[in-house]
Amino acid sequence: MFEGFTAEMVDAGPLRLFVRHGGSGPVILLLHGHPRTSSTWHLVAPRLVELGFTVVCADLPGYGRSGKPTPTTDHVPHSKRAGARLLLRAMHELGHDRFAVAGHDRGSYYALRMALDHPDRVTRVALLDCLPISEHLDRTDARFATAWWHWFFFAQPEVPERVITADPAAWYHGDPDSMGVENYEEWQAAIRDPDVVRGMLEDYRAGLTVDADHERDDRAAGRRIRQPLLVLWSLRDDLEDLYGDPLAIWADWADHVTGHGIDSTHHMAEQAPEILARALGHFCTVSGDDPS
Repeated sequence: MFEGFTAEMVDAGPLRLFVRHGGSGPVILLLHGHPRTSSTWHLVAPRLVELGFTVVCADLPGYGRSGKPTPTTDHVPHSKRAGARLLLRAMHELGHDRFAVAGHDRGSYYALRMALDHPDRVTRVALLDCLPISEHLDRTDARFATAWWHWFFFAQPEVPERVITADPAAWYHGDPDSMGVENYEEWQAAIRDPDVVRGMLEDYRAGLTVDADHERDDRAAGRRIRQPLLVLWSLRDDLEDLYGDPLAIWADWADHVTGHGIDSTHHMAEQAPEILARALGHFCTVSGDDPS
C-alpha cells in the first residue's frame, strides 16, 4: 500500500500521530472513520497524487498507531475540538498550514470541527457519510435508535470494552477480498489492541456529550462553515433513508454546500475509490479557494 508515500510518527504536542504523506501540489488531509485506520485510503490517496495533490492520511487520535489521549470522565481529551488541534499541529510539523480536509464517518467530525474552529487553516472541507452529531440526536426516534444503537451502547462505561475485546473479529466485520489484504491486516491489528478499542469508544462517548454541546454552541452563536463544503453519502447505506436529502440539512450549517450520493456501501473509500477520488479532486480544484 501507499507506494511512494512516507509513513512516520509526527509530533502533535502532547501526542504523536501516525501519518502517511506523499505527492506534490495542493494539500488535502484525509481522515478515516470507525473502526478503520488511515490505510482505508490506500486506493484513494494514490489516485489523488496522480491528479496533482499532496495527500496526508492520518490515524485519528486514539486510533491505529496514533497516540492515545488519557480518558477522563468528561471525555474532553477525546473531543473533536481537542483532536482537531492535534491534527493541525501535525500538519504544521509537516509544513502544511493551509489545506483542504476530507473526513469519512467519525473522521468527518474532526474535519467539521477543524473547519468551524480554524477557518484560517482549512480552505475546503468534504464530509462523507456525515451529519452533525447534534442533528442526529435532535432527530432521534425509534428508527434511528434501532439502526444506530451502537452509538448508545458505546457510550456505556466499561461494558463495551469487555464485549469487544473478548472477540474483536466477531464484533467488527471485514474481509481481505473487499478491503485489500494489507488494509485488512492493519485493521485487524488495530481492533485487537485494547488501547485502540478504548480510544474508539471514547470518541463516541465524547460525541454524545462534549461534541454535541460544542455543535449546539456553534448554532447558538451563529457560527457556520464559510468554506466550500462537499457532502457525499453512500447510496447503499441508510443516511438518505433516515433523513431524506442530506444537503437540505447541511444548508443550515454552511454557506456554500454541494454534493451527491455515491453508489457504494458505507466504506466508500474501499468500495468506490475511483469515483470518490475523482469527486474530491474536482472539488479541490474548482475555483481555488473561491467558493463562487
